[in-house]
Order: sequence, then structure tokens, then C-alpha cells
Amino acid sequence: MRTIIDREKLMQYKTCTACGRPFNLGDPVVLACGAWEGPPTLIHENEAVFDADTSQYVERKCFQAGRGA
Repeated sequence: MRTIIDREKLMQYKTCTACGRPFNLGDPVVLACGAWEGPPTLIHENEAVFDADTSQYVERKCFQAGRGA
């Protein structure tokens, strides 16, 4: 899922789980899996990579670690 941060999402998601930076209105975000505990969550789009093998977004650091990069 690819979307932008609107007012409702901004109230629900204060900071990006992947990078720790706060969200701002209009930030492009994706629903992604990562090294954190729990289900996929919204993170900044530039912190994610689309994994064609699983057809989902994955946190960039997690994706690179899984690929041995």
C-alpha cells in the first residue's frame, strides 16, 4: 500500500518506525515489513524497497540484510 500522510494518519503515526523521524502532512509512505516487532506499519517511502518476490514493501535496512548486501 502506497499513500500519503493525512491528518488522521498523522495523529495515529507520530514517527517513522524505520528512521525515527517524525511524519509531516503530505509525506509519501508505504505499508512495510521490517526488523521491528509486530505487523507491517507505515514508514517513509524512501526508507522502503519493493520486494517483487513477495509483492510487498520491506524496510530498506532489513531488505539489504536479507540479501547479504
